[in-house]
Amino acid sequence: MLRSMTGFGRYEVLSADRKVTVEMKSVNHRYLELGIKLPRKLNFLEGTVRTEMKRYVDRGKVDVFITYENLGEGDSCIRYNSILAKEYYECYKQISNELGVENDVKASHIMRSPDVVTIESGQDDEEIIESLVVRAIGGAAEKLIETRCEEGGRLKTDLLGKLDSMLENVAFIQTKSPIIITEYKEKITDRIHELLDDSQIDEARIAQEVTMFADKVCVDEELVRLNSHIQAMRNDLEKGGTIGRRLDFIAQEMNREANTTLSKTTDPEISERAIVLKTDIEKVREQIQNIE
Repeated sequence: MLRSMTGFGRYEVLSADRKVTVEMKSVNHRYLELGIKLPRKLNFLEGTVRTEMKRYVDRGKVDVFITYENLGEGDSCIRYNSILAKEYYECYKQISNELGVENDVKASHIMRSPDVVTIESGQDDEEIIESLVVRAIGGAAEKLIETRCEEGGRLKTDLLGKLDSMLENVAFIQTKSPIIITEYKEKITDRIHELLDDSQIDEARIAQEVTMFADKVCVDEELVRLNSHIQAMRNDLEKGGTIGRRLDFIAQEMNREANTTLSKTTDPEISERAIVLKTDIEKVREQIQNIE
């Protein structure tokens, strides 16, 4: 199936006491470029995230946003440093004795002293977190691929329509080209008849002139290659897969043949069709940039 490089995916994994949410969005890029946003607590998983993403995506700039919540009641706990509390108490008592002031220190005062009472986060099981993140990445990536495939289907329909239009223009040029040679022969013969008597006309010379003109404006090879490139692109679009770079190369070759055709022709109608052909090729090249 043909995939665009534009898409979005979101997936949430919820366990008994944890929740992982992954969102990802992608745009076109020449290669695969991953931008990963993780909570500091999950930094150890960045390598895993990159490895997992490469299983699903070959090209594009993909931004991955991961959030994590521990919903367990025992996630945080209070720690009491009794040794430090005693040192604070002794310090307060010493100040009272030395300065001769009342020692009015209460337990609440000592509790507010630095580092006597602290709140610590409980330790999470890294293997469990990793399994949840991997599941969430897989779910979000599937959603991303789904939207990329939908966009790819629309691109395919449009590109096939443009290829049909290109084939029509190539067919017109193929039909028109031999007529140009005939018209040129008639034109040069009539011109010579106007200038010379019939007895002075050299048919061999006319044939030579017509042959030289035909060689100069002949675009048979270019048209054959154009037809071949159009058919190759059509086949690749039908086949699908990761074909963006190949299609871009084919489009470049098509553009080269169209340029040569335009430069050789002297006929206004063929020139007009060749210009339309080049315009369609440029449109195709623009859209191909968004194909994976």
